[in-house]
Amino acid sequence: MKNRKKTTHSGRNEFRIIAGDWRGRKFSFPTVQGLRPSHDRIRETLFNWLAVEVVGCRCLDLFAGSGALGLEALSRGAQATDFVELNAAASRSLQQHLSVLKCEHGSVVQGDALSVLNQLPEQNYDLVFLDPPFHQGWLDKILNHPRFLSLLTVDAQVYIERETDVPLPEGWLPVKEKSTSTLVYGLYRNSGDSQPSF
Repeated sequence: MKNRKKTTHSGRNEFRIIAGDWRGRKFSFPTVQGLRPSHDRIRETLFNWLAVEVVGCRCLDLFAGSGALGLEALSRGAQATDFVELNAAASRSLQQHLSVLKCEHGSVVQGDALSVLNQLPEQNYDLVFLDPPFHQGWLDKILNHPRFLSLLTVDAQVYIERETDVPLPEGWLPVKEKSTSTLVYGLYRNSGDSQPSF
């Protein structure tokens, strides 16, 4: 019984990089409330959508958590990824992953996503990963924030995971989108018609 319990815990707190330079590498992450890495199948779908577009991209992993999305992007040829994570233990874990990989193209900022937005360079990101904790209203707070739009390059895409009953704010149009019984995920672009509420 103990062995079964340990195995279940390990599986929940590990992810593997699917493809690229670090293909097959496994990493663990601390138990943090609300931290739920994207499933392998969802990540595989996302990066199949992106294909070679990820090569050379500057990425922002705004609710980084385990770092699975941003690390996958780096493994597949992204130019750089900035990871933003509020939890101190998760931030330290992410920094350790980058050190183990000897990766100099990733940086970790510990802090609240809304506060960190004001510290990031404008028109810098080609690809943003936005997978916040559910049921806390984060999508409206981020996507409606005027500073968020200023961070994006002209053709930037934003990857979003959200609850099935949570609509996106106006002005965000799907490039690719799929759903499961519990969530909707996809790549989106801003149409320029969004009306920030801040």
